[in-house]
Amino acid sequence: MNATTRQPILMYDTTLRDGSQGEGVSFSLQDKINVTRRLAEMGIDFVEGGYPLSNEKDVAFFQQIRDIDLGGTKVCAFGMTRRRGMKAADDPGMQALVAAQTPCITLVGKTWDYHATEVLRVSLEENLAMIGESAEFLGRHSDVIYDAEHFFDGYDANPDYAIETLRAAAAAGAKWMVLCDTNGGTLPEQIAAVTKTAIEKLADFDVRFGIHCHNDGDLATANSLAAVDAGALQVQGTINGIGERCGNADLVAVVSNLALKKSSYEVLGGRSLKHLTELSRYVYETANLQWRNGQPFVGQSAFAHKGGMHVHAINKAASTYEHIDPALVGNERRILISELSGRSNIAAVAEQHNIADDREAMDKILAEVVRLENEGFQFENAGASFDLLVKRVTGSFTPHFDTIKYRVVAGDRDSRSHTVFAEAIIKLMVGDVLWFDAAEGHGPVNALDAALRKALQGTYPCLTEMHLIDYKVRVVDSGAGTAASIRVNIESSDGNESWGTIGVSENIIEASYNALVDAVEYKLHKENVPQPVADADSNDQADLAESASAN
Repeated sequence: MNATTRQPILMYDTTLRDGSQGEGVSFSLQDKINVTRRLAEMGIDFVEGGYPLSNEKDVAFFQQIRDIDLGGTKVCAFGMTRRRGMKAADDPGMQALVAAQTPCITLVGKTWDYHATEVLRVSLEENLAMIGESAEFLGRHSDVIYDAEHFFDGYDANPDYAIETLRAAAAAGAKWMVLCDTNGGTLPEQIAAVTKTAIEKLADFDVRFGIHCHNDGDLATANSLAAVDAGALQVQGTINGIGERCGNADLVAVVSNLALKKSSYEVLGGRSLKHLTELSRYVYETANLQWRNGQPFVGQSAFAHKGGMHVHAINKAASTYEHIDPALVGNERRILISELSGRSNIAAVAEQHNIADDREAMDKILAEVVRLENEGFQFENAGASFDLLVKRVTGSFTPHFDTIKYRVVAGDRDSRSHTVFAEAIIKLMVGDVLWFDAAEGHGPVNALDAALRKALQGTYPCLTEMHLIDYKVRVVDSGAGTAASIRVNIESSDGNESWGTIGVSENIIEASYNALVDAVEYKLHKENVPQPVADADSNDQADLAESASAN
């Protein structure tokens, strides 16, 4: 099918409403505005901003967002049908939806007869009236998107009534019929069959269909794609699939599959997906969630290769172990180094060091990796430490400083402020100059980090740009109890790049310090900062350092 005749599939994002119902997820007002801007830049067609009756933050969001140019992206307010026994015009929920002044309103109604009678405690006839009257009232002010809650469960229990609820909304003027797999337990073949039937049953109305799947069966993406193939023209979901229980359909995966795997459809107005990984990680950071490394398309491990046989193959033909070019979604290929690695892995990573043709050097590097991994090191998330390892093995590493000694006092209590703090004292040689400094921190690692950079920033000002952004600890051999080796992974950043380092020791402080030293050395090496030139007149400092070292 020619690209100009592809069927547009509209993306409806509910990260700010349905996604915020996920455990541990919370967005501030500014977060919601910032995420909406990012979604609009990506080309998302609809952004559901929240439920204006539920809280003042959502009311403020709708007030502020209407003054922001979002291009073709439409903001939607979300709400329920009118209450039983009340006119739509008098219902506070209906009034709040109208007051939001959004171009679209998403109205959710009950489709499952059991839900209507047992949860709402209304007759089936009253439920139909609630749907129709609510859609008609809201349709005077905005386009209505009708979300048929529990549609697939309702259709399974009473198909005729489930269809009647859709017809009630359509007859009242709703523009979209969105079929919701609210419990997330329906299979793709059921989704496809029921969606096709629902479209046929409403052929006499000028409405379009959408799909809204939850992920309780780990099938939300597959179910969404099945519905599209059955005729749905809108997909509702969240970025990264966040949401209540097991989450929602992940729009990242839905968009990628529709754009890159199905030639009959067009998404995001035909825009490039090169910012998709960036959007995914932005939402994770804004929601204060950890990235999901194994997330398809955009995860850090989505195009990571560890087995030597795999790397050997992708060096010749990347498609042998990659289903798409990672650059299409803004991701990148990563070659992991471990005891499972072969020479192909080492060659792929070491190419930047101009040793890809040096068989002896690569054998030494591989042997060192195997030795260190046997001690508890892992370099998959410590690329900076591996970079320094290559330099050390090949003789191209020159340290920017040498540690003479350090000491950490943890658990001190400030009686005036009633806080517990740690203090680190450190002694370094930088060139032939001795540096002795101390710093306090919230914990021993924070104090060590502060003392190390405080001692070095005078000589290496670029370290002021650097800061620690993540710190992880893992016991390597738990069978050894309190004498077990500890693996510390540190992630550092200078605002332009982030890098990972590792330290392993039976002493958690030593492991942490070694990872910190690697982090600093990597920053100085990547900036090509020269080592200090020895000063012939600094004999006194050198003598002092020698004395300090002896002590």
